[in-house]
Amino acid sequence: MEHLKDIPVFVEAVEAGGFSAASKKLNLTRSAVAKTIARLESRLGVRLFHRTTRSQNLTEEGRFFYERCQRAVEEIRLGQAELESGRREVRGKLRVTMPVIFGRRCVAPTLIKLLEKHPGLELDLSFSDRVVDLRTDGFDLAVRSGRLKDDAETMVRTIAFQRLMVCASPAYLQNRGEPQSLDDLPKYEGIIYGKPESHETWVFPTPDDPWRVVLPRSRLRLDDLDAILNAGLEGHGLIWLPFWMVRDHVASGRLRQVLKSVPSVSFETHAVWPRSPVMLPRVRLAIDTMVRELPRFME
Repeated sequence: MEHLKDIPVFVEAVEAGGFSAASKKLNLTRSAVAKTIARLESRLGVRLFHRTTRSQNLTEEGRFFYERCQRAVEEIRLGQAELESGRREVRGKLRVTMPVIFGRRCVAPTLIKLLEKHPGLELDLSFSDRVVDLRTDGFDLAVRSGRLKDDAETMVRTIAFQRLMVCASPAYLQNRGEPQSLDDLPKYEGIIYGKPESHETWVFPTPDDPWRVVLPRSRLRLDDLDAILNAGLEGHGLIWLPFWMVRDHVASGRLRQVLKSVPSVSFETHAVWPRSPVMLPRVRLAIDTMVRELPRFME
């Protein structure tokens, strides 16, 4: 903890634009600021500033370290201000990464509503199907679906269950007929989600085995769920997508559910955040809100 006293000096040196300006704000000598930065660099084993006789500019490592330190110092300042004012509000920036389609359709609308009730809250939402490193990329929270790898550095909470459904356009089923069992699926064209290096399969729960794995015949592989939905609507084959994506099209008759007697698989969707002794109030608010609101999108 003794080492943490150098962090505010480093942050002030960055924000003030140099050691001299920081020394005036901190009521220290320029030499004291320089020695503090040098001590911090020695302990970290990296150079934080490029120094000249007239200026000090952040190195790449310094910029990375500043972004992390600045957020920590901001939290301390906010906490102090709220305690002094007697108000304990949800404030500050919340950075969330989430899958593209699920995030855009379900998660983002849920979180954006929080801005109406919490004027001090800022949202920075990122849409990507890539699994990011929360600490390295500076995210407070991630929304991830499916099985997660064990990670001692993160915490996890289930926020929703997504049920999948096999559908096709009426035109496709009229031409090919309708599959009556899972054994029939390999005889039909399936529009597969995945990347070239992956080998995507469809899975179904069965009474005798936890999972029945089926690999449909496919000449069309897409890595975007909306593109798969559109291809299914155009009659290019069977699709296996979350219920919330196909629900309206099934209701309108543009798609027809097949294999209704086969149980649907549901996979978990999780909130994942960096492990910490104390959860930030804005992270807790976001997770509690998703647990409460996301299930209505799944129905």
